[in-house]
Amino acid sequence: MNLFDRCSGNSLSAELSWIHEPNRWTFDEDKGLLVSAPENADYFIDPAGTQVKASAPFLFTKVQGDFNISTRVHVEMKHQYDSGCLMIMSDSQNWAKLCYEFFEGRKSILSVVTKNTSDDCIGGDLDIVNPFLRIARSGNSFAFHYSLDGLRWHLIRYFGMECGAELKVGVVAQSPIGEGCQVSFEHLRLSNHNEGDIRSVK
Repeated sequence: MNLFDRCSGNSLSAELSWIHEPNRWTFDEDKGLLVSAPENADYFIDPAGTQVKASAPFLFTKVQGDFNISTRVHVEMKHQYDSGCLMIMSDSQNWAKLCYEFFEGRKSILSVVTKNTSDDCIGGDLDIVNPFLRIARSGNSFAFHYSLDGLRWHLIRYFGMECGAELKVGVVAQSPIGEGCQVSFEHLRLSNHNEGDIRSVK
C-alpha cells in the first residue's frame, strides 16, 4: 500500500499527520511528496549532553505490530547533514532514522538509533541520487536497508528497541546545520507482513 495514493496538493489522507509541519510542502503526481526542510531542522539527542534537537518535519502514520515500510528519496544536498530519512518513533526519547545524507562532501547512508541519547552510525558512501530506503520490524527488532534499484537490498543496521505495539512511522526532511534543503519522497509503501528474518526480508 502506497500511503501517498490518497494525497494531493496540500491535502493529506486520513492516515497521515505532520509533526513540525513545514511552511512549504506539496504532493506532485509524478514526484511524490516535495518538502522544504527548514534551516537547522533535525532530530538528535547528543550523547555528550550538549544539545537536543527535535524540530525537523516528520510526516507519519501510526502502525501496529510488525511491518516494513519503504520510500525512494532525493535530496538537493547543499550543506553538511542535509538529508531525507525514514523514521520510526515510540516517543521523544526512543526513535530511529535511516538517512540519505550529505556527509563530508559525499552522498552517504547513515543511521541514528536513539534510546534516551542518539547513537550515530555512518553506513557508507553512495554514488546515486535517489536510493530506496526501507525499515522492517519484527517484535522489538528492527532492520534498516537501502537499495539502488528497489530490488536488491543491503542491510545497514540491525538493532533492538523496547517499545509498544504502536509506532509513528514515516519520512523526515532535515538540514541540521544548513539553511534548509529540498527533499522529495517518491512513495511511502507500507506492508504489515514480513516473511522470515527481517535482516534479509524480501
